[in-house]
Amino acid sequence: MDAHNLAHFLRTRRERLTPSETWMSPTVRRRTPGLRREEVAQMAGISTDYYTRLEQRRAPQPSLAVLKSLTRALRLTLDERDHLYRLAGHNVPDRTRSDDHVSPILLSVVDRLHDIPAQVMTDLGETIAQNQLARSVFGDHRELTGMARNVVYQWFTTPRARTAYPPQLQVEESRILVADLRAAHARRNDAKARDLVGRLCAESPEFAGLWDDHEVAVLRSRRKRVAHLEVGLLELDCQALLDDDRSQVLALFTPTPGTPTAEKLTLLSAIGSPHHPSERL
Repeated sequence: MDAHNLAHFLRTRRERLTPSETWMSPTVRRRTPGLRREEVAQMAGISTDYYTRLEQRRAPQPSLAVLKSLTRALRLTLDERDHLYRLAGHNVPDRTRSDDHVSPILLSVVDRLHDIPAQVMTDLGETIAQNQLARSVFGDHRELTGMARNVVYQWFTTPRARTAYPPQLQVEESRILVADLRAAHARRNDAKARDLVGRLCAESPEFAGLWDDHEVAVLRSRRKRVAHLEVGLLELDCQALLDDDRSQVLALFTPTPGTPTAEKLTLLSAIGSPHHPSERL
């Protein structure tokens, strides 16, 4: 671990960030450029004391989980992320096997959207970034790992993943999810996609039957209905924006202006109420 250069790198990345690039309030008076240490710590989900000690070269080696959180909080590019891991004395993540790095541009878009739910997902159904309103509607996925954060896997293996969906829409939802996963599976043709499909076929007869139908369709837009535990039915128009290699999706959920759903989202935005993890798009 190169504590000296790690501290310098963290400080310079923090000082280049502006509040407008994050969800931090731009109205706070600032004596120095960039974000404050406590703001970076808050976004990364770590203590201010620990982050301060990192910048002061007094902290022990940060864990992989802390590095991942700092990568997000500081809006690091892939090259900068790799540099951070090397300075911290850890192996650099394999870019060919890991698709959970969200670009700084996508993170900035998600953070700036306060009035509609927005989240970034992999093409295999993993939720990797959410704004506050998405967490209120679909549940907070930040602490989930492995298959627990894959909404396709949860849909077919965990009954409570469907509780937010009206029963009459669940059959169609299953077909949509499988057709979209079929497209991602063929496009990727990698071990991660094959493992996910293999596990689903083994654990869910419903999925196995739909997979045999060989329907394929990339999910780009549709109407989504979610039965929220606190505010009732939400009807949202969903738009999926794909990145260049189609490995990540920026999902935006917008209500029709002036509808009850728009009023309910305004209420959820104000109270920040959590909800159980929901399904993909």
